[in-house]
Amino acid sequence: MQENYEITIIGRQTIEQETGEIQVDTLGDYSERNGIKYISYMEYDNDAPYTGHKKILKIEPAGTVTMLTPGSPTRLVLEKGRRHKCMYDTGAGLLSLGVFTHTLKHDLSPEGGELRIRYTLDLDAHLSSDNEILVRLKKCGSAQDGAPSN
Repeated sequence: MQENYEITIIGRQTIEQETGEIQVDTLGDYSERNGIKYISYMEYDNDAPYTGHKKILKIEPAGTVTMLTPGSPTRLVLEKGRRHKCMYDTGAGLLSLGVFTHTLKHDLSPEGGELRIRYTLDLDAHLSSDNEILVRLKKCGSAQDGAPSN
């Protein structure tokens, strides 16, 4: 995997009116094949900082985003206006979650861009949390301020 893009991932989760936010800044890769866009990066565990897990975001032209970890059954499918049943590996076993996507927008290109997703998770058809993900992608060495170049 090349690491030629700066990637910032901001995740917000609201459970019973309590909101938490995490931010991950990392390097990763962006590619396009057959109209499908891929963002891949390594995610590291705080308890084992030298152990990384590859993460892939697959963005399809029809507006479906799949978040997956190769070698793991965890697969989150996000499609605007649809509910998908997804498996999540907790480390202690698999959990089946319902995922309903409210908003899914992106303006990704080989130069960078953003992916925004807002979705809810439910467990046994009971609302568990409201979630937002913002992924910012910037090609290493590109303009910082986003001003148009001459």
